[in-house]
Amino acid sequence: MTIISNTVGYLDGDVALEAFFAFDDALTGRRPAVLINHTWAGRDDFVAEKAKKLAALGYVGFAVDMYGKGVLGSGAEENARLMQPFMDNRLMLQKRMQAALCAVKLMPWVDDKKIAAIGFCFGGLCSLDLARTGVDLKGVVSFHGLLGAPGNTQDQTIKAKILALHGFDDPLVPVAQVLAFEQEMTVAGADWQLHTYGNTAHAFTNPLANDPDSGIVYRLDADRRSWRAMEDFLTEIFT
Repeated sequence: MTIISNTVGYLDGDVALEAFFAFDDALTGRRPAVLINHTWAGRDDFVAEKAKKLAALGYVGFAVDMYGKGVLGSGAEENARLMQPFMDNRLMLQKRMQAALCAVKLMPWVDDKKIAAIGFCFGGLCSLDLARTGVDLKGVVSFHGLLGAPGNTQDQTIKAKILALHGFDDPLVPVAQVLAFEQEMTVAGADWQLHTYGNTAHAFTNPLANDPDSGIVYRLDADRRSWRAMEDFLTEIFT
């Protein structure tokens, strides 16, 4: 196994973006790719490491850049400022995601018929919104993602299989939002799953998450179980 990683530039209109990608150079031929969508902090080391882990599983890991080349948040206030325009304009968010999808399809190692997307927190919402547009994806995985519908995709049939991995105690995703998501996925004709982890709050995959008062807490068991659930899901959709 020889994991190669680098960055690649791409565009959404006139916005310059820079993804991080990784693949196993010991493998030959084209292989499935997995888009990895970052948290509100931007395309940081957290998603770069996920790209490398996915490369070790035999995929091309492609860590998406939503904010622009070199743009990273430095704390909660700036993270919120960077994320909010996309929350306010989901069409812009979806367009940015579609630019990433086009970019990964051009990579020489990628089987462009076998692409999935995963995401964490804000990135979970990004992955789900890409699926909501009706694009031809194999599947989408949301880790402790925001589940609220965008309001502009009600008439779309969702082609991608959906796996949402959710903490029962996540204060950012109340029960009403979960129920609305389940109904939305059913109406859209999606093949969907929702795994809920008990005694688990928001950001449960991030070892640096340690703010119980805000409901943002890392949980080792949920991290391990959710990654294994994703591995099994990717095996299923790419077979």
